[in-house]
Amino acid sequence: MRMVDLIQKKRDGQELSTEEIQMIIKGFTDGSIPDYQMSAFAMATYFQGMSEQERADLTMAMVESGDVIDLSEIEGVKVDKHSTGGVGDTTTLVLAPLVAAVGVPVAKMSGRGLGHTGGTIDKLEAVPGFHVEIDKQQFIDLVNKNKVAVIGQTGNLTPADKKLYALRDVTATVNSIPLIASSIMSKKIAAGADAIVLDVKTGAGAFMKDLDDAKELAQAMVNIGNNVGRETMAVISDMSQPLGFAIGNALEIQEAIDTLKGEGPKDLEELCLALGSYMVYLAKKADSLEQAREMLEEVIKNGKALEALKVFLSAQGGDGSVVDDPSKLPQAEYVIDLEAKEDGYVSEIIADSIGTAAMLLGAGRATKESEIDLAVGLMLRKKIGDAVKAGDALVTIYSNQDQIEDVKEKIYNSIKISKDKVEAPPLVYGTIEK
Repeated sequence: MRMVDLIQKKRDGQELSTEEIQMIIKGFTDGSIPDYQMSAFAMATYFQGMSEQERADLTMAMVESGDVIDLSEIEGVKVDKHSTGGVGDTTTLVLAPLVAAVGVPVAKMSGRGLGHTGGTIDKLEAVPGFHVEIDKQQFIDLVNKNKVAVIGQTGNLTPADKKLYALRDVTATVNSIPLIASSIMSKKIAAGADAIVLDVKTGAGAFMKDLDDAKELAQAMVNIGNNVGRETMAVISDMSQPLGFAIGNALEIQEAIDTLKGEGPKDLEELCLALGSYMVYLAKKADSLEQAREMLEEVIKNGKALEALKVFLSAQGGDGSVVDDPSKLPQAEYVIDLEAKEDGYVSEIIADSIGTAAMLLGAGRATKESEIDLAVGLMLRKKIGDAVKAGDALVTIYSNQDQIEDVKEKIYNSIKISKDKVEAPPLVYGTIEK
């Protein structure tokens, strides 16, 4: 079968076989199928979609295009969590020690960030001495000993996905549910997960701005996971405003510490308990979601979750004493309160625009070569629905630059205040199980 015949078949809305999809991905990966034909195939898929079977086959073909991480030496059910991203998304920093504290192994592969703030690894490196340069055996040993470790993305995972994503980016085919879903799920499966919990964001600061699109993506990923033998569940959560208060690397570490003490932002704590409950349940450590949540609440109350964070940081070279004394984290030179100009209620916080303001301070990377300033960022003092008076602090800016008028202007343009009271958006819009 020639590639042109398969493009035509998909263009006409017919279903491709497992062997045909494997042929396409193998040929594209080894270079025998050129970019222009793969671009045509991506566009045909964009318009015609894919069946459940095709999506599962595409996912596994991309998994098999490179290395697959074998975590079988780690005791217990390995549950991975994936978020579709957002602003102030500190959930991994809280969830990893939280679920580890109840005995669920968290073997996390993470990357560095490009955008508003650093990725999970960048954030963790705000802790003096912390590093992810450990070999695979050390990684496995640490998870078996402490139930949690984080390593940088290593090896040649899903090379077909990397090539296809780069092509989709320049051919206007990024927003295709089958292609997005198979891209995300191929990486999670190749990273060795037994079960997967998905946090699919919706709202202005999310990739999926529309709730119906977010639900469709979540359902597609849950179906793929379960169709290829990985128990998968999804939570659809709000990203119409930043999650929690902190946006910035050291600031988010401090917020994670506060949350594990039970003193963090309520929305961040609630989302972590919801996601964590699914992780504990899928790991077969609890018989119900209610029991799983009670276990997580208990380790926050008795201090075991906080202790798990300290052990995790110390085991990877970090200064665990930052948990007791967060002033040891990188500190910004300038701390500036941005004051409200009028009375009223916060009616909108444009999440991605606030994220850009944090990036202008140096909290994130504009390009892969950019250096991150781990100390800088923003701390929200008001969220949607909160009353505000002129002169109240809307946001506290942590900066190592004294001239930040562009940042202030961006923040003012990102926070809307109305005379009428506005209801806060729901945090969780729903969950999807198999």
